[in-house]
Parts: sequence; C-alpha cells; structure tokens
Amino acid sequence: MTGKIYHVGLTVSDMDRSIAFYRDILGLQFQGEIFMDGPETEAMFQRKNCQARVAYLNGSKEIGMPPVELIQFTDAKSREIPSDLFTTSVSELCFYTEDIDAVYKVLQEHDVICLSAPQSFDFTSSGFGKSKAFYFRDPDGIILEMMQPL
Repeated sequence: MTGKIYHVGLTVSDMDRSIAFYRDILGLQFQGEIFMDGPETEAMFQRKNCQARVAYLNGSKEIGMPPVELIQFTDAKSREIPSDLFTTSVSELCFYTEDIDAVYKVLQEHDVICLSAPQSFDFTSSGFGKSKAFYFRDPDGIILEMMQPL
C-alpha cells in the first residue's frame, strides 16, 4: 500500500533563515518553493484561512531520494515546542556524509548547536556495520543527525 518516502516535512518559523541553513550550511540544493492557500489547503491542514510557504531542498540528484520539505505557516505564528529525543514524535532527521569530521567542523564554525562531537559505533554483530554519528539542531531547534558509515 505504501511506497517510497516522498519527502520529510519540517515546520519552521522563518523560511528564509531555514533555507539559508539547509542550503548554505548543510549544502542541500534548493529545488523550489510553492505557496499554499485556498479550500484544499484549509481541508488538508484542518485550519481556516490557512496559508503556507513550502520549500524543497535535497542533498541528492538521485531519483527516489526524498527532499526535505520546509513549511512556514504565514497566517499564524507557529507554536514552538523544544525538540526532545525522548518524546514520542519524529525524533530526528538523519543526513549521510562521507566526512563527518569536516561537517562537524563547519557546523561549529557557524555556531550550530551540536549535542556531542562525532561518536563511533560498531553494530556489525547486528548486521548494521560501523559508523560515526552526532546530533545537532537547526535554527528552530529541530534535532538533526549526521552519520558516516565506516
């Protein structure tokens, strides 16, 4: 019944700031932006007079690789709740890299909040191999993860 992941959506408070972060710091490619309003948008989001800016960014040109969808509701202020890895929700969005130490350095240079330095993991006994990973936050405090398979 379900197929590939089409996109991963994140609600943001400042679209321009978020596009700049995901494009300029994380290196995703800006694919475009749409504006949603009207009866279909109201029905979809279950909110009267709903309006939203929606932007798409992707780190891969491969078909089937889901983009990050950024949503900013322009009709009302979004409710900001701090992300927490221990709360039932989408806990984080993970990005792949071939050089995690270089990414970590770039994030630190841009004063991005990192929850730790890159950590090494060995899950070969479970069939998942070795990797390095760390969590960090986007400008809205959304938790993201960077991972490098080893």
